[in-house]
Amino acid sequence: MTHTFHIPVLGLGYSIDTPLKVARYGISSVVSIVDDELIERMRAHISGTHKEPYQPILKTDADARAKRITAYLNLLNKLVTEQISALKLQDFDKESDLCKYFALLPEDNEWKYSYNLLLKTCPGYEKTALEEKLKNSIKPGRIDVNIMSKVDKANYLKGTYLGNENTDALAALRGFAKSNLSSSVVISAGLNPRLFSYLEEFHDFQPLADGIFPKQIILKVSDYRSALIQAKVLAKKGLWVSEFRVESGLNCGGHAFATDGFLLGPILQEFKDNKLAMYNELFQLYSQAYLNKTSTQPPPIPAHKITAQGGIGTAEEHQFLLNYYELDAAGWGSPFLLVPEATCVDEKTLNDLETSTEQDYYISNASPLGILFNNFKKSSAEIQRQERVDSGKPGSPCTKKYLCTNTEFTTEPICTASIKYQHLKIKQLEGAGLSPTMLKSKIALVTEKLCLCVGLCTSAYKKYDLLKSKENHAVSICPGPNLAYFDQQYTLKQMIDHIYGRSNILNGKDRPNLFNKEFALYVDYLKKEMDGLVLEFSEKKAKYVNKFQNQLNNGIEYYKTLMANVDPMLTLWNKEQINKFEVIAEGLKQLVKNTTVTS
Repeated sequence: MTHTFHIPVLGLGYSIDTPLKVARYGISSVVSIVDDELIERMRAHISGTHKEPYQPILKTDADARAKRITAYLNLLNKLVTEQISALKLQDFDKESDLCKYFALLPEDNEWKYSYNLLLKTCPGYEKTALEEKLKNSIKPGRIDVNIMSKVDKANYLKGTYLGNENTDALAALRGFAKSNLSSSVVISAGLNPRLFSYLEEFHDFQPLADGIFPKQIILKVSDYRSALIQAKVLAKKGLWVSEFRVESGLNCGGHAFATDGFLLGPILQEFKDNKLAMYNELFQLYSQAYLNKTSTQPPPIPAHKITAQGGIGTAEEHQFLLNYYELDAAGWGSPFLLVPEATCVDEKTLNDLETSTEQDYYISNASPLGILFNNFKKSSAEIQRQERVDSGKPGSPCTKKYLCTNTEFTTEPICTASIKYQHLKIKQLEGAGLSPTMLKSKIALVTEKLCLCVGLCTSAYKKYDLLKSKENHAVSICPGPNLAYFDQQYTLKQMIDHIYGRSNILNGKDRPNLFNKEFALYVDYLKKEMDGLVLEFSEKKAKYVNKFQNQLNNGIEYYKTLMANVDPMLTLWNKEQINKFEVIAEGLKQLVKNTTVTS
């Protein structure tokens, strides 16, 4: 592995062209393949910029969604391959991308050592040989793709269902599978049986004779149990999970999948303790399925990679996760929103992020999927949503329809952020005989839904001047709360030097460590759940809340043991951070003491 970090998917549009910006430096990143309209317009734009031939793929063309995705990914792959070829032709000039490639590497990388040796070597045969060796070591970062399994709208033509293979998620998978990339599909948001079964259709997800997969499967998960369940389903189909990408339940960007009170430290400990047993169990299931399909035993398969992401903010945290939990890499997402060299953020949104505070980041119910969503108070889309509510005209025009999943009032699914749904739902609530307090609370939950299909693409359109005249200019963005501690735009070098501890761009910031921040977010989440019980009690919810607080208490005991056993020289758990932890733990204690939950 060239680098020990990757850039996860960032919304729909924020990492849409990130591979073109960072892959030539060996940095892997993830592109969302949810929105084929965004993808097609970006393909047209990039083709024009790079003087590549461009043949439009119309929405009305047969299998347009998959073909658009394939064409875009092939274009990215072609351009990155050309970038790498050009890199290898450069001289080792201090200002060249060739030198930048090696200068950005972590200090303990073997090729970084050779590069530093090169800088001290006098001209001659030895230096020339070392230069050639270094050039041959260059590898591009992966161009991985993300499919959110719950974004799998069924599609119709004149009222006729187009079949399972043409749902949004399956068509997106087909687009990736037919591309010439050798990379991974990151599947997030849980188990989708239809999508998991469809993976079997593509030969590239099967290993070559050397055990290498042309295309790999990565599962983004929030806990060990769900990871094992999903991986077993795939293994029984003869499909191998190459990586488990563990994401903090709440201390992350985008959609947030709160665990039942399980915190990141204990979760990573469970992966660490069970890594070998997990491999053996899954490989046994996989081998049997492979044998049933091919009548042969599978070749030796590399062990699963385990990575983590969500709220990492310092080099010490990064290295601690790699060393203590024996991770293969870690994901750095939201901080890269402030790196124009790496991501796609329009100027106004960049300025809003620079001047933001902790209070501007919050976990909301804004997503039409009914999943918690990390929101940003300063975003123009959030401001626009509130203006529509205040004017008595809540809801958004539904133009893209990727999140149309609700059939409460209609035969064909509609989106809960749409004008149509919110009008119907509010009318229903107003006739339900609710108390004024309950009615206000219920309506607020309805109108909090935000159009994400449009808003999460708008920044990319504005950045490259691709907005059409009648399109909404409001921008949605979903950074994690960790971004509050980064307060300016950074170069790619500045951010990577920060990740590897060569500099510290957070000097002087009063920032809780990633474990404390997540713990505090979970306590806040529990409080909201308890408040909800006061408004509307249910036995099921009461049991959930009790289980949740018990798991948080288990987490407290885990971290106390961890603090007592880690290197006392680590600022990760210095006196100040331990005090922060104790304050949060006391807050949980008082919350439980003052709230009686029975089941």
